[in-house]
Amino acid sequence: MNKKTLAVFLLLAFIITAGPICKGTPVAVQEAMKPVSLTYWRVFDDQDAFDEIIAAYKAIHPNVSVTYRKLRMEEYEETLLNALAEDRGPDLFSVPNTWVREYQTKILPMPKSITLPYQVTTGTIKKETTVELRTTATLSLRALRTDFMDQVAKDVVLKYQANPEQPAEDRIYGLPLYLDTLALFYNRDTLNAAGIPEPPRSWTEFQEDVKKIAKIDKQGNILQSGAAIGTGTNVERAPDILSLLMMQNGTAMTDEAGNATFANMPPGSTLTNPPGEDALGFYTDFASPYKEVYTWNGNMPDSLEAFSTGRAAFFFGYSYHIPQIKNLAPKLNFAIAKIPQIEGNQEINFTNYWVETVSEKTKNQNEAWDFLQFAAKAENAEKYLAKTKKPTALRSLVASQAEDLDLAVFASELLTAKSWYQGMDAPAMEKIFNEMIENVVAGTQTLKEAIGLAQGRVNQTIRQ
Repeated sequence: MNKKTLAVFLLLAFIITAGPICKGTPVAVQEAMKPVSLTYWRVFDDQDAFDEIIAAYKAIHPNVSVTYRKLRMEEYEETLLNALAEDRGPDLFSVPNTWVREYQTKILPMPKSITLPYQVTTGTIKKETTVELRTTATLSLRALRTDFMDQVAKDVVLKYQANPEQPAEDRIYGLPLYLDTLALFYNRDTLNAAGIPEPPRSWTEFQEDVKKIAKIDKQGNILQSGAAIGTGTNVERAPDILSLLMMQNGTAMTDEAGNATFANMPPGSTLTNPPGEDALGFYTDFASPYKEVYTWNGNMPDSLEAFSTGRAAFFFGYSYHIPQIKNLAPKLNFAIAKIPQIEGNQEINFTNYWVETVSEKTKNQNEAWDFLQFAAKAENAEKYLAKTKKPTALRSLVASQAEDLDLAVFASELLTAKSWYQGMDAPAMEKIFNEMIENVVAGTQTLKEAIGLAQGRVNQTIRQ
């Protein structure tokens, strides 16, 4: 073999064995291609809900691995806060939509652009795998408002000021993979026995149905409840139900500065009472023995249990309650309807969901935010939704869920679903609402006293 032939042979050998061809500055590409391990903490969903998404992402970014950890709800916040404080927290984590402002200082807002290496296969006859660095713009505020449900931007877009000498700007602090809504669960057998052919569409119809169903003995014991509503501590998501009634009744839950105003009279109003106060009275009437609609009290079991055992005909819940009810009562003949509305008023539904975020302390912000954006895209979010059976947060997927037996009702409520800023301590707000309800039911405070005190207490959390 002569020198020329040997040189050609060695060159070919190098090309064959050298591996992917790198485009861009060699040092920059090599640095970007170093192995990256992301940790992701969530609650409720098992890892299989993300297996397809993680595999699809790794096919594009083979140097990135994602370790998923599911924690129990009871331990989640304490474990997360301790881990973040000790610099051993996850790169990505989830928080309820009402917690985003509380956690703002612990979240890294989405950067305006991301630079990452991509593995690309080129050629037709002769395939070549190359690695190239790409800088891409992230999801814009306009796209967020266009692609997702209206409430999402209100929850995840917050003011960010990196430089005190520069004005604060709106930035995205998280993205949801789903958006749940409050719906009306009903026992078909109980409604059939009471001669009620369809679930109520309005609150007036709801009241009439409750009166037909409720059975109370001479001692005042509730033998059959029309609906699990009226108290605080033994009604699942009572603050959400009451918030919904307030909002449907025209209550401004907060002002532009974020201060709670749900006890206030609207400016220029000719109403006798503030709409929030009337909503509180409507809610608590169902737990008052002196009202025609009396159907519930503090001696009843938890509302989920009461519905699952047939003791309550109506139950207010979210899509995540479906598997819980089926596990508790596999033979229960139940169905789901849209939440009742106030006749003549604009349709309003209530949403409660979790937001996926990136830790402020992550050392892999580009990979973390890129993975989160990837997971939230329609084609990938669809895989997650199929596994978890949850309503979508994306407008483009609403139609595909409209024919789903379990999700159709929730999907039909998404476009009118709202929430409200509940201060820097959302769990405290829920406790305040439950105590407000219980004080009215017990008769220790009037409607006006209870709602006024609750508003002041919520404002204390908002102004922290």
